[in-house]
Amino acid sequence: MSATLVWIALILYLVATAVYLVRVVSGRPRWGRAGRWILGGGFALHTVSIVVRWVESCRLVAADRPEGWLGQAAFVFENAPLANLYESMVFFSWSVVLVFFIFDRKYGIDALGAFVSPLAALAVALVSVLPGVSDTLEPHIPALQSYWLTVHVVTCFLAYAAFAVSFVASLMYLFSGSDGAGASSVPRLSLEEINYNLATVGFLMLTIGIVTGAVWANYAWGSYWSWDSKETWSLVTWLVYAALLHARMVASLKGKWMAILSIVGFGAVLFTFFGVNYLLSGLHSYL
Repeated sequence: MSATLVWIALILYLVATAVYLVRVVSGRPRWGRAGRWILGGGFALHTVSIVVRWVESCRLVAADRPEGWLGQAAFVFENAPLANLYESMVFFSWSVVLVFFIFDRKYGIDALGAFVSPLAALAVALVSVLPGVSDTLEPHIPALQSYWLTVHVVTCFLAYAAFAVSFVASLMYLFSGSDGAGASSVPRLSLEEINYNLATVGFLMLTIGIVTGAVWANYAWGSYWSWDSKETWSLVTWLVYAALLHARMVASLKGKWMAILSIVGFGAVLFTFFGVNYLLSGLHSYL
């Protein structure tokens, strides 16, 4: 059932994309409002799909449920649907829409929705074409049977989602005119501010994700840092965004160079997630 809900959400994301594009072309705000409602409907179904899969994951190993409410709470967190590439991509897609809605409330950025919606749909669609990806629900392997799984993966993927939306804002900035207005009449200064704020949020969440990952690694493997391929590339990504924020504060990095560095950072994110999984091996190979 959860997989069906995810695919319905994907369809709604594609419909929202079309409606947002009409808003961009026509300039009529009502199309932007319609796009938000449709995207919101897809997001609601997407949320339900994650909750349903979480319940199904807990039921799959219900015989091992511990006694006491603290033990049961830990049991629920240990079985969050975040243990493989399929579940990770579904959660990433959901996170992208969540981050967009949070920033849309402040900026009212309809045009950005026209590019975020297909990004969320693409993340879900990829699970049907990537090799070795299955939506089959299985018990977590021993290395993932920890409540640190939820804390670590959620913070990392919220960071990735913030970087993804920042990437979209950067592309819009670079392909906009030089007359002060960005793509679809979004002010370039607004795109720059959105980019900076998203990079800041993503950097903070990634920092938490790396720290919690180190704590979890010490608990599971007896070492805080092993220079595993994914650990190394997570650090590379962290350093790129640290450089971006540092340059912004110290050297007043702005405009196209900030957008370019943001795009480079998202390239590091993609390699951290996909490149490491398919080209390298290490302790995180189960993802």
